[in-house]
Amino acid sequence: MKALLALMALALAAAPAAAATPTQDRAAILRSIDRMEAAWNRGDFKGYMEGFKNPDVIFVSGGKFQKDWQGTLDHYVRDYGGSAERRGKLHFYNMKVDIIGPDAAMLIGQYRLVRGKRVTEGVNTRLFRKFGGKWLITMNHVSAYDVEPTPSALEAR
Repeated sequence: MKALLALMALALAAAPAAAATPTQDRAAILRSIDRMEAAWNRGDFKGYMEGFKNPDVIFVSGGKFQKDWQGTLDHYVRDYGGSAERRGKLHFYNMKVDIIGPDAAMLIGQYRLVRGKRVTEGVNTRLFRKFGGKWLITMNHVSAYDVEPTPSALEAR
């Protein structure tokens, strides 16, 4: 009897885990975006970068390619590091996630970055791939523009 129970336990442990539903996958991706936003806002750029595939994420911004994961982290530290004012407050919103396969999803959404009186808004297009059950951004394209600061834009800080 013990041998039968041990064999059943072994079979259950070896069985593949049930695939996540599209709803669960969307929720996991949006939780990742929430963690990234929180990391940015506390000045944890490495924590922010945990949402990206390391080392070979493709990152495009301002019509240019960043080198790779480390190049993107270096860019954030160089251009946004040092103080809360310089980093600004980041907010992602209007996120739309399309599950395009069991291990692939596309996200398009907007963001607002308020750095003092400078307000930048933009659109992120992100390809997510699932590695070992974890969704990571493998391609990120940002289109951004500065907006005139208004009292309502500055209140969004």
